[in-house]
Amino acid sequence: MSQTPSLPSRRTVLGGAVAATLALGTGAAHARPSRPSWPTDFPLPNGFRPEGIAIGSGPYAYMGSLADGSVRRADLRTGEGRTVLAGATGGAATGLKLDRDGLLYISGGVSGSIRVLDTRTNRLTATYQPTTAGFVNDVILYGDRAWFTNSHAPVLYTVPRGKKKGGLRSVPLGGEWEQAPTGISANGIETTPDGRALIIVNSPVGKLFRVDPKTGHATNITLKGAADVVNGDGLLRVGNTLHVVQNRLNLITVFDLDAGARTATLRRSITDPRFDVPTTAARLGNRLYLVNARFTTPPTPDTTYNAVAVPLR
Repeated sequence: MSQTPSLPSRRTVLGGAVAATLALGTGAAHARPSRPSWPTDFPLPNGFRPEGIAIGSGPYAYMGSLADGSVRRADLRTGEGRTVLAGATGGAATGLKLDRDGLLYISGGVSGSIRVLDTRTNRLTATYQPTTAGFVNDVILYGDRAWFTNSHAPVLYTVPRGKKKGGLRSVPLGGEWEQAPTGISANGIETTPDGRALIIVNSPVGKLFRVDPKTGHATNITLKGAADVVNGDGLLRVGNTLHVVQNRLNLITVFDLDAGARTATLRRSITDPRFDVPTTAARLGNRLYLVNARFTTPPTPDTTYNAVAVPLR
C-alpha cells in the first residue's frame, strides 16, 4: 500500500465470503448485496492520498490516508463520508482490516506504527511500535491475531485481536522469500483457502508466496496463465478466488487457487477507465470497492482523490 522505487505499492484488500473465511479473520460477513442504485464513485477530500480500504458487514467503508494517517468512513448507500480518526504530521494509514467486533486494524506505513481503532467509539484501543519497523504496509486477520507486512524488511508483525492476550511479535520471512535491497518488497497479505497459511505478494519481483505463519518459511506460488503479478498491491480472496490489485497497471488480476494456495491459475482480469493507480480492494455483496492512490500524479493539498466500485464478476 505504498510507493516503491519504480512501482508504488500497496495493499490491502479484504473480507471473505464464507464462514470458513470468517473464522480465519478475513472480516465480517459480506452477504448483503449492494444495490444497483448505490453510487459507484466516492469523492475524497483534496490531498487525502488514500491507500487502504476495509468494509465489514456494511454499508460502511473505512479508508486510510497516506498523507497523515487519518481514517474516513463512507456510507456506501449515499457516498457521504466523515473523518473518524484525525491525522497528524508524520502519520500514515495504509492497510486496513475491520474485525467482526468493530475493531479496525491499521498499518502505519512510514510511521512504522500499528494502531487499533474501535469504530463504535472512534477511539484508539491500542498502539504498537515495532522497533525494527520500516514500512508497515498491509494487514490480514488470521486466527486470533492480526498480521502485518513490512515492505522494507523480511519480517511479519503480529498482534492479538480483540481481548486476546499477548503482545507484538515478529516472524522473520525465510525459505524462498526474495527481499529487495532497497524499496518495497512485501505488500498485500491474505490467507490460503484451507486456512493453514498466509499469501503475500512481492511487488517488484511480481511473485506470490505461501508463508507458514509459525515459521515464516515462504514458498513461491506457481502462476499458471500469467508471467507475473508485478506491481501487485492489495490482495482479496473470495473463497478459492484471489484478486490481485496491480496498482500502476490499473488492473485487477483474478486467479483460481488450489486449497493450499500452491498454484494460482489465471481466470480473468478486471479494469475500468476510472482506475487511477488503485491500491487495495474491499468487497460488499456483488461489488469490489477500490481507492485510487494516483501515484503517478504529484500529491499536493489540492490534488483530488476518490474511490470507485466495480462489479464482482
